[in-house]
Amino acid sequence: MTTRGPARVHDAHRHLGVLPAHPFYGGPAVNPDTTARATIDELLGDLDREGTERALVLPNYGVPDPSTSFALNDLVIEAAQRDERVLAGLWTSPRPQDAAATEKALALAGERGVAALKLSFLLGGRADDEACRPQLDAIFAAARAHGLVVHVHTSPGAASDIDEVGLLVERYADDVPLHLVHLGGGMSGHIKLIGHRFFDWVAAGKRVYTDTSWAIGFAPRWLAAEIERRGIGADRVLFASDQPWGDFAGEHARLAAATGDGELAELVFSRNFEALHGLGRPSNEKESP
Repeated sequence: MTTRGPARVHDAHRHLGVLPAHPFYGGPAVNPDTTARATIDELLGDLDREGTERALVLPNYGVPDPSTSFALNDLVIEAAQRDERVLAGLWTSPRPQDAAATEKALALAGERGVAALKLSFLLGGRADDEACRPQLDAIFAAARAHGLVVHVHTSPGAASDIDEVGLLVERYADDVPLHLVHLGGGMSGHIKLIGHRFFDWVAAGKRVYTDTSWAIGFAPRWLAAEIERRGIGADRVLFASDQPWGDFAGEHARLAAATGDGELAELVFSRNFEALHGLGRPSNEKESP
């Protein structure tokens, strides 16, 4: 019998904005993110249909022109200031050529509704590149000053591999919460994190978090089993849909099946989100009868 998961759901990572078509991998120009939302009304409609109580919303990204994502920072702030169910995450960049745009983005870090800063090495840069160090230092300094979470994309190989992104955990996560998006992003990343690194970092006092979006089927179940076996980490995992690159129903079903309907499910689907962001229930949410 498949579990339905807890009634209360917060989404720790999803995107807003429509990107231009792009000829990925040498093919024709396409828009693979078919459920991308251009407007706040569309976003809120999705939350209503899903029954999602709160969501951290970040600019959409993926085309190799970061100016597109920087331009969406104002939209996610507007969404957060319009509806308290929404928290905003700002797009930033570690690349030196984006230093001015990142500085402009960080100037918005104190705006009402901003809860996170997002960076990714998919569009360039590396954690171990000294040319990226000033931007990385500035991003984490802004997060520290404003009490924000830093979201970092992970995927196997190259600059987004957990071998590289783990350098940021070691360097910054003593006093800045760092969210490793996608649980390593694939087979090798899952094994590196669940096998020991995630739990080693938690045990060492690092403020590290993760979510199971994009996770291969075995990984959420293994993660839940390791949390139970080790007795740590239950407060560091969050549900995330990664809409429109992920699928809300699929991500929810996979994590619900792994966590069951007990305390761990309540933690990962709502309570960890609330604790991380210092939140209670939205005032516009109706109590269940």
